Amino acid sequence: MDANFEGARTPAVAFVTLGCAKNEADTARMRARLAEAGFALIDDPARADAVVVNTCSFIQSATEESIEAVFDAAGLPNVEAGAPLVVAGCMPARYGDELADELVEARAFLPCSREDDVAAVMAEALGVELPLPGACAVCGPSDNAAGGPQTALPYAYVKISDGCDRFCSYCTIPFIRGRYRSFPLERVRAEVAAHAAAGVREVVLIAQDTGRWGEDFEEPSTLAELVSTLAEEFPDVWLRVMYLQPEGVTDDYLEAVAAHGNVCPYFDIPLQHVDEGVLRAMNRTGSRAEFEELIERILSRVPDATLRTTLIAGFPGETEELFEELVDFVEEGLFDYVGVFPYSREEGTRAARLDGQVDEDEKAERAQRLRDAADAASVPRIAARVGCEMDVLVEGAEEDGQLYGRAMCQAPEVDGVTYLAAGEPGEVVRVRIADTLLYEMEGE
Repeated sequence: MDANFEGARTPAVAFVTLGCAKNEADTARMRARLAEAGFALIDDPARADAVVVNTCSFIQSATEESIEAVFDAAGLPNVEAGAPLVVAGCMPARYGDELADELVEARAFLPCSREDDVAAVMAEALGVELPLPGACAVCGPSDNAAGGPQTALPYAYVKISDGCDRFCSYCTIPFIRGRYRSFPLERVRAEVAAHAAAGVREVVLIAQDTGRWGEDFEEPSTLAELVSTLAEEFPDVWLRVMYLQPEGVTDDYLEAVAAHGNVCPYFDIPLQHVDEGVLRAMNRTGSRAEFEELIERILSRVPDATLRTTLIAGFPGETEELFEELVDFVEEGLFDYVGVFPYSREEGTRAARLDGQVDEDEKAERAQRLRDAADAASVPRIAARVGCEMDVLVEGAEEDGQLYGRAMCQAPEVDGVTYLAAGEPGEVVRVRIADTLLYEMEGE
């Protein structure tokens, strides 16, 4: 063992996590692996014996942000003094050996496919031998898989699968994460159970394509069966599903949501566009008429459903006329929340080679126009909640002491919050919505 860690001294590791909730879930799992191996986990990278930067590389702006985070970590006094810097996640998965040649500041690289090897990689980087004195002698790979609560927040993310088989023409995920593979029910249940035991009151089920869960098993299963099983086993935990592609909204899933009061009637369905030609160029299916029918079908089964979508502005071949059709669709006011992104031309994707590339300034301008249309259409839907009674999960307090939480119609980090007059973090309180301001609500 390295002389720096002789005796009772335990190496401490800190994480910096970039990107989406799926990366947060990956960090939680890596933390669990390190804890099982006997490493200490701390929050402050400047005090750590080793730092892991879990990167995102979905689009170029995310890659640039991740590189900046790596450089920031490399400049910490402890890293400059020799603390190993490990670069994990999407960036090493996407760029491979090329990244190692460029980021000489990193001691090791850990692509998505090797994240379960984090303890061995960390031990080698630190020059220590496994198992460490604090290692769990009885833990298996899935024991404590959630890694315990990562923050004081009463919600947590649980991945139910990884990879993607869709190969949308603009997307790098299949090349970063590999082909689609569902995680076994036992693994998902163990993670939910660990979070529930730690006091988490809401579990957000995530994946690149949640609706396909279970179809690749030897004995196929469905997302509806997974959600129903978890809802019945953990009745005091809210369950929320994100990243549900249109094809995943089956009748069975709608029935599962409607039948369980602890399953959030929340539908996060990325549509990306509504013009058939643009969707085909994206290697996606659907049309405006089909999407309108889908929303009607959801609301007929789950009348109190909250609807979210994401859309891409400025995809190659999108004319001004086709963009206006997208704006017109948003102005129908069908969605409570709309995420808008300008198309990002990613090296190695089919869309990057398409004719009809839209100017960068034009893409940004269209994205802003679409956001403005979404706000104009969505904000009245939020305001219509005034007078309604809702359960709100208390999350915490702002610096001035103002309590806040989220109702079932508000997903973590993206949909605003509900301000409260009373409650303790982790409690679910019943409130009447007294007022709204844009996407925020005020409960009493």
